[in-house]
Amino acid sequence: MITPQEIKDLIEAGLPGAQARVSGDGHHFEAVVRSAAFAGKSRIQQHQLVYAALGDRMREQIHALSLKTELPSYT
Repeated sequence: MITPQEIKDLIEAGLPGAQARVSGDGHHFEAVVRSAAFAGKSRIQQHQLVYAALGDRMREQIHALSLKTELPSYT
């Protein structure tokens, strides 16, 4: 069973510079991902970047992922 920490690590490795917060119970997960790579991309394209970082685990180990993507705030 995949853990929230493993999902966080996969996202951050697949999207260099990204920051992810992931919670979940082993079957259902929630993730908030902040990355400059999302700039100029639609919400669908942003989610596709996260799914690509997770690879086959999206089909095999992660059964439900609620995903929120954000751009970094530079204040």
